[in-house]
Amino acid sequence: MSVEKESGWDFPHPHVLGVSPQAADIDGLDHTNNAVYVQWCERVAWSHSEHLGLSLQDYRQLDRAMAIRQGVYDYLLPSFEGEALWLGTWLTAGDGKLAMERRFQLRRASDGQTLMRGRWDLVCIEISTGRPRRMPPAFVQVYQAAVVGAPETGAS
Repeated sequence: MSVEKESGWDFPHPHVLGVSPQAADIDGLDHTNNAVYVQWCERVAWSHSEHLGLSLQDYRQLDRAMAIRQGVYDYLLPSFEGEALWLGTWLTAGDGKLAMERRFQLRRASDGQTLMRGRWDLVCIEISTGRPRRMPPAFVQVYQAAVVGAPETGAS
Protein backbone atom coordinates (compact mmCIF):
# COMPACT_ATOMS: atom_id res chain seq x y z
CA MET A 1 0.00 0.00 0.00
CA SER A 2 1.39 3.41 -0.90
CA VAL A 3 1.91 6.23 1.58
CA GLU A 4 -0.72 8.29 -0.26
CA LYS A 5 -3.46 5.65 0.12
CA GLU A 6 -2.75 4.81 3.74
CA SER A 7 -5.35 5.96 6.24
CA GLY A 8 -4.51 8.64 8.76
CA TRP A 9 -4.16 11.54 6.34
CA ASP A 10 -6.38 14.54 7.04
CA PHE A 11 -7.46 14.84 3.39
CA PRO A 12 -7.52 12.37 0.50
CA HIS A 13 -4.66 11.96 -1.98
CA PRO A 14 -1.83 13.95 -0.37
CA HIS A 15 1.22 15.01 -2.34
CA VAL A 16 3.89 13.41 -0.15
CA LEU A 17 7.56 14.17 0.36
CA GLY A 18 9.77 11.92 2.47
CA VAL A 19 11.97 13.85 4.90
CA SER A 20 14.34 12.93 7.72
CA PRO A 21 15.91 15.28 10.27
CA GLN A 22 19.69 15.55 10.00
CA ALA A 23 22.14 16.56 12.75
CA ALA A 24 22.00 20.23 11.67
CA ASP A 25 18.18 20.20 12.07
CA ILE A 26 18.32 19.30 15.77
CA ASP A 27 18.01 22.12 18.31
CA GLY A 28 19.09 22.53 21.92
CA LEU A 29 16.14 20.44 23.11
CA ASP A 30 17.45 17.47 21.09
CA HIS A 31 14.57 17.40 18.63
CA THR A 32 13.91 18.88 15.18
CA ASN A 33 13.84 22.66 15.25
CA ASN A 34 10.39 24.03 14.34
CA ALA A 35 11.93 26.27 11.68
CA VAL A 36 13.00 23.11 9.80
CA TYR A 37 9.33 22.07 9.55
CA VAL A 38 8.56 25.43 7.93
CA GLN A 39 11.36 24.88 5.38
CA TRP A 40 10.04 21.40 4.64
CA CYS A 41 6.57 22.87 4.05
CA GLU A 42 8.04 25.24 1.48
CA ARG A 43 9.85 22.35 -0.19
CA VAL A 44 6.76 20.11 -0.41
CA ALA A 45 4.60 23.03 -1.61
CA TRP A 46 6.99 23.68 -4.51
CA SER A 47 7.18 19.96 -5.24
CA HIS A 48 3.38 19.83 -5.39
CA SER A 49 3.12 22.92 -7.58
CA GLU A 50 5.71 21.52 -9.99
CA HIS A 51 3.92 18.16 -10.00
CA LEU A 52 0.73 19.99 -10.99
CA GLY A 53 2.60 21.79 -13.78
CA LEU A 54 3.49 25.22 -12.38
CA SER A 55 7.16 25.94 -11.62
CA LEU A 56 9.03 28.99 -10.41
CA GLN A 57 9.94 29.64 -14.05
CA ASP A 58 6.22 29.70 -14.92
CA TYR A 59 5.60 32.11 -12.06
CA ARG A 60 8.28 34.47 -13.37
CA GLN A 61 7.05 34.21 -16.95
CA LEU A 62 3.49 35.04 -15.85
CA ASP A 63 4.70 37.73 -13.40
CA ARG A 64 2.44 36.13 -10.79
CA ALA A 65 3.03 34.10 -7.63
CA MET A 66 1.07 32.64 -4.77
CA ALA A 67 2.55 34.35 -1.71
CA ILE A 68 2.01 33.30 1.89
CA ARG A 69 -0.23 35.84 3.62
CA GLN A 70 -0.42 33.83 6.83
CA GLY A 71 1.20 30.62 8.03
CA VAL A 72 -0.11 28.68 11.03
CA TYR A 73 1.62 25.60 12.45
CA ASP A 74 0.47 23.24 15.20
CA TYR A 75 3.47 21.36 16.59
CA LEU A 76 2.00 18.23 18.15
CA LEU A 77 4.90 15.83 18.76
CA PRO A 78 8.68 16.06 18.37
CA SER A 79 10.79 14.33 15.74
CA PHE A 80 14.38 13.25 16.13
CA GLU A 81 17.54 12.86 14.08
CA GLY A 82 17.30 10.12 11.48
CA GLU A 83 13.57 9.44 11.80
CA ALA A 84 11.76 8.72 8.54
CA LEU A 85 8.88 11.18 8.11
CA TRP A 86 6.21 11.85 5.51
CA LEU A 87 5.06 15.39 4.79
CA GLY A 88 1.76 15.61 2.92
CA THR A 89 0.19 18.69 1.38
CA TRP A 90 -3.08 19.65 -0.28
CA LEU A 91 -4.79 22.66 -1.74
CA THR A 92 -7.95 22.83 0.34
CA ALA A 93 -9.66 26.02 -0.78
CA GLY A 94 -9.47 28.58 -3.52
CA ASP A 95 -11.71 31.31 -4.81
CA GLY A 96 -10.34 31.19 -8.36
CA LYS A 97 -9.62 34.90 -8.16
CA LEU A 98 -7.07 35.92 -5.56
CA ALA A 99 -6.83 33.51 -2.61
CA MET A 100 -5.97 29.89 -1.91
CA GLU A 101 -5.42 27.69 1.14
CA ARG A 102 -2.76 24.99 1.46
CA ARG A 103 -2.66 22.45 4.29
CA PHE A 104 0.20 20.29 5.58
CA GLN A 105 0.45 17.19 7.74
CA LEU A 106 3.75 15.71 8.96
CA ARG A 107 3.63 12.03 9.99
CA ARG A 108 6.17 9.64 11.44
CA ALA A 109 6.67 6.70 9.06
CA SER A 110 7.18 4.10 11.81
CA ASP A 111 3.79 4.53 13.50
CA GLY A 112 1.82 7.04 11.40
CA GLN A 113 1.56 9.55 14.27
CA THR A 114 0.89 13.14 13.20
CA LEU A 115 3.69 15.41 14.44
CA MET A 116 2.64 18.72 12.89
CA ARG A 117 -0.23 20.30 10.98
CA GLY A 118 0.06 23.54 9.09
CA ARG A 119 -2.01 25.92 7.02
CA TRP A 120 -1.02 28.65 4.62
CA ASP A 121 -3.40 31.35 3.45
CA LEU A 122 -2.07 32.39 0.06
CA VAL A 123 -2.73 35.41 -2.11
CA CYS A 124 -1.86 35.89 -5.75
CA ILE A 125 0.60 38.74 -6.32
CA GLU A 126 2.21 40.41 -9.29
CA ILE A 127 5.89 39.59 -8.80
CA SER A 128 7.15 42.83 -10.36
CA THR A 129 5.20 45.04 -7.95
CA GLY A 130 4.38 42.76 -5.01
CA ARG A 131 0.76 43.85 -5.21
CA PRO A 132 -2.23 41.52 -5.08
CA ARG A 133 -3.56 40.63 -8.53
CA ARG A 134 -6.08 38.18 -9.94
CA MET A 135 -4.81 34.71 -10.64
CA PRO A 136 -3.90 34.20 -14.29
CA PRO A 137 -5.96 31.57 -16.16
CA ALA A 138 -3.11 29.03 -15.85
CA PHE A 139 -3.24 29.27 -12.03
CA VAL A 140 -7.02 28.94 -11.94
CA GLN A 141 -6.99 25.95 -14.29
CA VAL A 142 -4.22 24.05 -12.50
CA TYR A 143 -4.79 24.95 -8.86
CA GLN A 144 -8.62 24.90 -8.77
CA ALA A 145 -8.61 21.39 -10.28
CA ALA A 146 -6.34 20.23 -7.42
CA VAL A 147 -8.48 21.53 -4.53
CA VAL A 148 -9.56 18.59 -2.34
CA GLY A 149 -12.87 18.11 -0.57
CA ALA A 150 -13.74 17.68 3.07
CA PRO A 151 -11.24 16.21 5.54
CA GLU A 152 -11.22 12.44 6.05
CA THR A 153 -10.19 12.69 9.73
CA GLY A 154 -9.95 15.47 12.30
CA ALA A 155 -7.97 18.08 10.38
CA SER A 156 -7.40 21.31 12.23
